[in-house]
Amino acid sequence: MKKKTGLWLTAILSAGMMLGGCGSEESGSTGGGASEESETFKVGMEAAYAPFNWTQGDDSNGAVKISGNAEYAGGYDVEIAKRIAEDMGKELEIVKTEWDGLVPALTSGKIDAIIAGMSPTAERKETIDFSDHYYTSELVMVVKKGGEFENATKLADFEGAKITAQLNTFHYTVIDQIEGVSKETAMESFPSMRVALESGMIDGYVSERPEAVSASAANENFAMVEFEDGFETSEDDTAVAVGLEKGSDLAEAINETLAGISEEERQEIMDTAIQNQPAAQ
Repeated sequence: MKKKTGLWLTAILSAGMMLGGCGSEESGSTGGGASEESETFKVGMEAAYAPFNWTQGDDSNGAVKISGNAEYAGGYDVEIAKRIAEDMGKELEIVKTEWDGLVPALTSGKIDAIIAGMSPTAERKETIDFSDHYYTSELVMVVKKGGEFENATKLADFEGAKITAQLNTFHYTVIDQIEGVSKETAMESFPSMRVALESGMIDGYVSERPEAVSASAANENFAMVEFEDGFETSEDDTAVAVGLEKGSDLAEAINETLAGISEEERQEIMDTAIQNQPAAQ
């Protein structure tokens, strides 16, 4: 009986190894991430960071259906993702993912790329690769209109202010550059920070200019503060790029698409995204 059991186990294991070998050949990837031969391009984003990306109820203004969801994703990132997918001859699939889950989703193979207004910081580069930059912005502060910080022009004006930023972003680290600031607990999303600002829990939050323009456009009680004497940042900190798994064979094709989008066109796409964002975003 033990001999027969052993023979059956050997047969099962052999079959498993053959199937596993077939799967490896089908993937065809020379590095991390999705294969160039795949028919879909799975892109992860929060769909909650207007004007880079947001969630809406229909496909108006070029929005794309969110995978496994009745809703759609729109915004600057979606337009960039559409260009990349089209050039690669793939079907775009938007995978709505919480910010903290984006990198794990990428490294585990659940998505092929992160196109979510993500900056290619040195810390992130230790875990994943990035494409060339597809947008560059500047850091600003979102505050209450008519409040004591609306007319601020330099970081020193925020001494004593209750300031926060999104969790696990470099936005949160630069708050330390404000002397005497009350650095509040980081928040998970921009919608949650807008609610906190509206309620008076915070005096302001650090953001990039496009999001701040969107916030003030969506809520008449918000204002954007641009600095004469602002945060010290690196070029990678204020740029955004496509996140890719280490060694991804999609990098060359993605960079080729990005190189074909001029700075003027990028700004036009961003201006359109700001105009088209849903009022609630």
